[in-house]
Amino acid sequence: MSRFSSLARLLGRALPPALIGAISVFGFAPFSFWPMLPLSLALLFGLIDVAPSRRRAVFIGWAWGFGFFSATIHWIFISLHTYGGMPAPLAVLAVVGLAAFLGLYPALIVYTAKRLAGDSRAALLLAALPACWMLGEWLRGWLFTGFPWASIGYSQIPDGPLAGYAPLLGIYGVGGLVALLAGLAAWLMGRRLDRSDGWAVAAAVLICLGGMGLKEVAWTQPSGKPLKVALLQGAIPQNQKWGLEDLVYNLRTYYLLLKDAKADLIVLPETAFPIFLDDVPAEYLDGMLGMVRERNAALIAGAPHMEGRGPRYYNGAVLLSDPARPANYKAHLVPFGEYVPLRPLFAWIYDDLLKMPLVDFSAGGAVQRPLPVRDQRIAANICYEDVFGEELLANARQATILLNLSNLAWFDGSVALAQHGQISQARALETGRPMLRATNSGTTAAIDPHGRYLARLPERVEGTLYAVVQGQQGETPYMRWGNGAALLLAALGGAISIYLRRK
Repeated sequence: MSRFSSLARLLGRALPPALIGAISVFGFAPFSFWPMLPLSLALLFGLIDVAPSRRRAVFIGWAWGFGFFSATIHWIFISLHTYGGMPAPLAVLAVVGLAAFLGLYPALIVYTAKRLAGDSRAALLLAALPACWMLGEWLRGWLFTGFPWASIGYSQIPDGPLAGYAPLLGIYGVGGLVALLAGLAAWLMGRRLDRSDGWAVAAAVLICLGGMGLKEVAWTQPSGKPLKVALLQGAIPQNQKWGLEDLVYNLRTYYLLLKDAKADLIVLPETAFPIFLDDVPAEYLDGMLGMVRERNAALIAGAPHMEGRGPRYYNGAVLLSDPARPANYKAHLVPFGEYVPLRPLFAWIYDDLLKMPLVDFSAGGAVQRPLPVRDQRIAANICYEDVFGEELLANARQATILLNLSNLAWFDGSVALAQHGQISQARALETGRPMLRATNSGTTAAIDPHGRYLARLPERVEGTLYAVVQGQQGETPYMRWGNGAALLLAALGGAISIYLRRK
C-alpha cells in the first residue's frame, strides 16, 4: 500500500469524528442549541463503542477533539493575523496546531476510560467515559496554566435542563452529566430496544427533571439596596488603541460616554485607558471625577496600574472615585499575552517582531478585597480569568456582586464574544451572584444570579448599558466544595466502572 493510500485511509477514518466534533460549536453561544453536545458526544461514544481496538478508539477521540477545538476556538486566528501581524498561513498553522494539541485531552479521556472499563460496554458508556470526561476537563483547566474554554457544561447555560446543577457541581460536574446523558443514549443506540431498557430512558428523564427543579432554588439571599449601574462600551477597534492619536480617541470616547451616564456605579472596560493610570492627564481624570461626584456615583475603570514607582505593574480594575484608589488586579495572566514565559527564549518575538506593549504584567493575589460601592461589595476579575471558576470563589465569598472587565476586540466579529458572555453566565449561576460585564466591544451585559441576561448591548456598538442589580449574599454548595464534588463523582464513576467490568 502506498503512502498516499495510507494517508487517504487515515484521513477517511478521522473525518467522521472530526465533523461530529466540529458541529458541537452550535451547542455554545451564540447558537445555544443545548442538545447538540449530548448528541455529539453520543455519536462519539457510539464510534468508540464499536472501534475494533483501543488504539483506534483513542484515535477517534483525538479526531473528535481536533474537530471540536478547530470549530470552537477558530477565532484565535483573528488575534494572531489581523492584530498580531502573523502571516495568514502561519496563523492557520498555529490554530491547527493548538487544536491538534488540545485534541490530546479527549484522546487521553478515551484511553483512560477504555483501560478502566475493559471489555464491558456498560462500564465504558455508563461510568468510565462520563467520569473520565469530568476528570479530563478538570485537568485541561489547570495543566500548563490551564485552558478550560469550551468545557462542554457551558452548552447547558443558562437554559439547558442541566444548568440547575451548576450551583452544586460547577461547570465540570454539569459537563459530566452531559457525558452521562450521551452515554445513556449511546447505550440505547447499540441495542435492540425492549422494555428492559426503560431504565435508561427513565434515568435520563430524571437527571433532566432534577436539573430543571434545581433551577428554581434560591441558593443566596438579597443583600443591601439594588444598585443602578451604567456599563460603558467604547467599541474601539484593537488597532486603534496604542498610537498617540488613538489614545486621544480612546480618552475622548469614554469621556463623552461618561458625560451622559447617570447611575450609582459607572464602569469602564479593561484597558479603557491603554496607558498607565498615573500617565493619564490629571485634568482629564479631574474632569471625569468631577462629573462622578456631582452624581454621587462610583467609577470603576480598567487600566494598567503601577504600584509606587514599579517595576511591577498590574492589569487592574480601579475604583477611581475613592481617593485611596483600591483595585482588584488580574491574578491569572495569559501566557504569551500578558507575560512571557521563558523570557530569554521568547522576548525577541514581542520586543522586536510584534513590538507589543505591556506584556510583562505581574499577577495579583489569589484573594483580594472587594471594591466597596454603596452597601455592595464588588469582586472584579479581568478578561478571560473568569473562565477559571474555582479561582474566583475566594473573592466571591466576600462579595455581593461580580464584575468582569474585558477587551475582546482582539476577536471582533467572532463567536468568542458570545462564548465569553456564556462563561460569565455560568459564574453567576455557580455563585448565586449577579455578574456585570463591561467590555470594549461585547458582550457588555448584566446577568442575574440564575445566569440569565437582564440586559445586554449589541456587539461592536458604542453605547451605555443601564441595569439595576440586586447584590446577593450566602454561599451555594459549589462555593463551599469547589470542584471537589465533581472530582468525587468522577472517582465514584471510576469505581463503578471497575465494578461493572468485573461482573
